[in-house]
Amino acid sequence: MIMTIFSSRSARSGRRMLPVLLAFFVTVLTAQEKPKWDVNQPAGQPYKEVSFTTSEGTWMCLDVSPDGNSIVFDLLGDIYTMPIDGGAATCIRSGIAWEVQPRFSPDGKKILFTSDAGGGDNIWMMNPDGTKAKQITKESFRLLNNAVWIDNDYFVARKHFTNTRSLGAGEMWMYHITGGEGIQLTKRKNDQQDVNEPSVAHANNRYVYFSEDMSGGGSFQYNKNPNTQIFAIRRYDREEGKVEEVTGGSGGACRPQVSPDGNWLAFVRRDYTKTVLCLRDLATGLEFPLYDGLNKDQQEAWTTFGCYPGFSWMPDGKAIVLWAGGKIKKVTPNFSRADPGQQASVSGIPFSCSVKTKVAETLRFENKAFEPEFTAHAIRYATTSPDGKTLLFSAAGEVYQKSLVESNKNALIFPVQCTKDEEDIEAEPAFAPDGKSFVLVAWDDVKKGSLIVCRYLPTGGISYNILTQTQGIYRTPSFSPDGKQIVFVLQNGDDELGPAMTDKPGIYIIDTDGKNLRFVAESGENPRFSADGKRIYVNTGGALFGALDKSLKSCDLNGKDERTHIKSKYAGQFVISPDGKWVAFSELFKTYVCLLPEIGKTMDLSADTKAVPATQVSRDAGYNLHWSGDGKKLHYTLGDEYFTIDLNKRFAFLEGAPDTLPPLDTAGLKIGLKIKSDSPEGSIVFKNARIITMENDRVIEKGVLAVEGNKIVFAGSASEYRSANLKLNNPKVIDCAGKTIMPGMIDVHAHPGNFRYGLNPQKQWEYYAQLAYGVTTQHDPSVNSEMAFSNAELLKSGRMVGPRLFSTGTILYGADGDFKATINSIDDARSALRRTKAWGAISVKSYNQPRREQRQQVIAAARELGMLVVPEGGSFFNHNMTQIVDGHSSIEHNLPVAPLYSDVITLWSQSKTSNTPTLIVSYGSLFGENYWYQQTDVWKKERLLQFTPKHILDERSRHRNMAPEEEYRNGHILISQSSKKLTDAGVNINLGAHGQLNGLGAHWELWMLQQGGMTNLQALKCATLNGATHLGLDKEIGSLKAGKLADLLVLDSNPLEDIRNSESIRYVMLNGRLYDAATLNEVGNYDKKRSKFWFELPGNQTSGAGMSHTCLEAKCACQH
Repeated sequence: MIMTIFSSRSARSGRRMLPVLLAFFVTVLTAQEKPKWDVNQPAGQPYKEVSFTTSEGTWMCLDVSPDGNSIVFDLLGDIYTMPIDGGAATCIRSGIAWEVQPRFSPDGKKILFTSDAGGGDNIWMMNPDGTKAKQITKESFRLLNNAVWIDNDYFVARKHFTNTRSLGAGEMWMYHITGGEGIQLTKRKNDQQDVNEPSVAHANNRYVYFSEDMSGGGSFQYNKNPNTQIFAIRRYDREEGKVEEVTGGSGGACRPQVSPDGNWLAFVRRDYTKTVLCLRDLATGLEFPLYDGLNKDQQEAWTTFGCYPGFSWMPDGKAIVLWAGGKIKKVTPNFSRADPGQQASVSGIPFSCSVKTKVAETLRFENKAFEPEFTAHAIRYATTSPDGKTLLFSAAGEVYQKSLVESNKNALIFPVQCTKDEEDIEAEPAFAPDGKSFVLVAWDDVKKGSLIVCRYLPTGGISYNILTQTQGIYRTPSFSPDGKQIVFVLQNGDDELGPAMTDKPGIYIIDTDGKNLRFVAESGENPRFSADGKRIYVNTGGALFGALDKSLKSCDLNGKDERTHIKSKYAGQFVISPDGKWVAFSELFKTYVCLLPEIGKTMDLSADTKAVPATQVSRDAGYNLHWSGDGKKLHYTLGDEYFTIDLNKRFAFLEGAPDTLPPLDTAGLKIGLKIKSDSPEGSIVFKNARIITMENDRVIEKGVLAVEGNKIVFAGSASEYRSANLKLNNPKVIDCAGKTIMPGMIDVHAHPGNFRYGLNPQKQWEYYAQLAYGVTTQHDPSVNSEMAFSNAELLKSGRMVGPRLFSTGTILYGADGDFKATINSIDDARSALRRTKAWGAISVKSYNQPRREQRQQVIAAARELGMLVVPEGGSFFNHNMTQIVDGHSSIEHNLPVAPLYSDVITLWSQSKTSNTPTLIVSYGSLFGENYWYQQTDVWKKERLLQFTPKHILDERSRHRNMAPEEEYRNGHILISQSSKKLTDAGVNINLGAHGQLNGLGAHWELWMLQQGGMTNLQALKCATLNGATHLGLDKEIGSLKAGKLADLLVLDSNPLEDIRNSESIRYVMLNGRLYDAATLNEVGNYDKKRSKFWFELPGNQTSGAGMSHTCLEAKCACQH
């Protein structure tokens, strides 16, 4: 075609047209290569057909046709109709898209419904037979649901508003059936309290009734008290534009449904542990309980899709049709009596659905629990020498040096070791301007921290000088331009490192000979000298998970003359070039560089700034941002790769820039640090033990288990052991008569104190608490990547003691925040997962990404990259179900609906998606942990006090919530009963204790799984083999079998007889190392006593005041 066009024009005009035509064809091709994501046909995702018949449904919304002849309802994301008297339902709308909440128009000619077929939840319309379906609203973030008709032309729906929390508030919006942006009717009072569940009487459509969260305050709350008023019913007057109160009070009032004549209001209220259908006479205000057989409402939890499924009056106003107990029921009030609830009749409307749907192949990948050697991915505090020849960085608790000279790039990486004690943690190195010395931070849990100046010797060695003379938590040192001073942070205390050892934390300066220490300022992070050495720059607002008002400030060397140079909502980690002309920064993980002119006032900065030349310099993410000595290059790391960015290859106006700027680097220099994994020597034989193998439910009485190195070499009966004739070299023999051996526990939803920044301690008490209570493997699904993966490598190397650690790293957050993950394409999803995998992640947490297409894109990227996806569950039922259908590896937290009925159980059983219900923080009820605070004197547990600061335990356990037993039966036990149903159907249930009380919490979770009806063996399997299977580690851990890693517990009592005997742990073996569970001193073939925790040292036993709480109050990005 191009040649044809050129043949009719001169060569000259053809040359002029060529760039235009090429641009046109590139645009066309690009558009063809990137079609819009189709929820019903996710690109490259393997789905299978699933068919079954069910006469039970879970959380079904329904409506009765205006002529009273038929019912429309949703079940498992499909929409069905059937005659009013029941029978076999006809599916009128099906597919992978999830479609719910159908409502007939007043004339019966149309049906509104909520669908994610367009990418996210919006309002659609179709004919009563399912034909001519059309998307009406087109929201991409403020998504909609719960549409009801005002008349045949207009409808009102709930629009969702999210701020910094993943689940926010709602507003009532009115739309015409032709679409448009809509008209706002109600205004949310904050970003947390919900408005939902609209209802309009067609006889008098002046009023829009709705439910609104009226509980105190606008802060985020989990599990509100349903005995108080949570929701109230209000109405919007479409004539006067005002909002009026209708009803509320103790037990709340929600899901209003006004009668066709507008005289009665049916609604839902909680009465103790019962959810009751009530009637209100709108003329007199009298209210009557009508039917107390409803399923548990969701007032306590999140109500994004409503507190209760939508129901309907019969057109004549004489009866109500609703869902309850897994069935469709008709409730007929006795309007002949003063109390219509007296002698009201309830009858069933039977239904049967032939479900035909699709379920994606669940993401499952094999992972390694142990390798003899590993590559360090958690590279921290990387810094390049001014001459560009040497890289210093921290990994696994040591500072390493790597040559960057071309001929030496494959040279051995070696630790610099600037302290006498090899067990000291060394971190945060910084070069002097001449490159002949560097400063670093050293840390010892007992001796505390220090600053050390290390100098290169002409002979090739390194000398060192301890710069600081007092104990403290020293951080982020940096040299002045003349190399004569060092600025640093003296950090406040926290729950991991202990007290600050100072009454004046803040920014300090000290001469490089250790003299002339002086205070500069109270606050600021990562202090750096200005190019002329006369000012100190600091970042404020934190890094990830920080404030949404970050800035770069400076002051003079006396802390005076403070100036704010940059402010930003999302950008942070500002690093100014040595000449002061450029600033590098990170925004939503990616790295940018822009010019930094002197303007005498604050500059608003973001990634898309147009005020000055700015550009992105990292494809996926960048950490450890730092400049070359001449300021012409920016260096950063991502995982085990080191990147160098020449500015003249990113800015076309710079001297030496090429005619065409190259694409962003996709790979950097491999740092290539290999570290030997810790593994013990010697053999141990346990004899006369009861062995719960978790291999085909086999339990061996008076058996033998033999360990050599870090592996089990035999597990069987005494006679089998004699026949095996194993040749073990002088094994340590332990008589386990009367004792029980079981596999080590696997906590797949742990939060063991990794949600922080800063120095790695030598001992993390949460890890010790977990290990002392038998947790040998933990998976942290919401955390600061840098801390979790650096600690994981410390654990692998043996420099830290604790359960092996796996993590998702930082979550893919769907709401607002400086750590949110913007995913609008498969490429966005790939980028987000690559940056997490670079740290060493085997999994990623998709945290309430609002649109279905976003969640599917994460799944598609994970399938390509071989990663598990563990989404945040427990939010709202419909999204949870799509996560199962789309092949997520697990659902984290419980589904908010309980009980689950055969439709959900059957569908779920057709997938391999597991569930980690975290009953300890059960959604929609009192947390399960409260049951154990109420039942036991937790603060008296000596083992727990060995490994948990007393102030933390006291704060959580001594002032206890007291509730009747029935509240727990209607809470975590009701949820646990659904876990039992799922288990019996073949769905794997995992143990996840959420870090509520590390260690003991895992046993509470185990006991609560058994409370729902699981056998003791089933519950123990959830705590061991199921978790291993979920994480792809079952070939190495989770059961006791020759060839597997030696992770096991020796119990004094039998948990098969009493599940609470799981706490009676005498020994814990992790990777072949044997520990006394009471002290965590290593025993067996070794005799190594642990050192003291900070809270065991003199003067620290009752400390906690003034410290930053980083362990329990901030367990994950959502604070939950």
